[in-house]
Amino acid sequence: MKQEYSTKQRSVILELLKSTSTHVTATDILRQLDSLGIKISTATVYRTLDKLESEGILKKMTLGDGLGACYQYTKNGECSQHFHLKCVECGELIHLSCEFLAEMEEHILKEHSFVISAGRTVIYGKCAKCTGREEKDSICHSHN
Repeated sequence: MKQEYSTKQRSVILELLKSTSTHVTATDILRQLDSLGIKISTATVYRTLDKLESEGILKKMTLGDGLGACYQYTKNGECSQHFHLKCVECGELIHLSCEFLAEMEEHILKEHSFVISAGRTVIYGKCAKCTGREEKDSICHSHN
């Protein structure tokens, strides 16, 4: 009977993640579940997130500076192929697809025999909102 309960908890957490288009922390998940009147222990949420990540269903990004990690539901590993930008002020995590970065990856492989894990790579700085600049598209085709 306990396994069936775990399966229900897993389903609830997975559905919540599927309905969220942004990265969320375990705390965010617990708050959302609580607001829906669903009680799941913190330990169960973390165990479920770890299991979903190991199955390739979730992408886990370590936030650094003792901030823990955030998670995002991935369809067929789509989040594993691009870099991320992390705002050190507001915490926003931006997906970045850029031809220039692909060139950089190629250079590093060719010249340094090193393969970058783009989906695990986070570049830290300040986002457009926090710098007061005009927001740009995260997909670029030229670096000129």
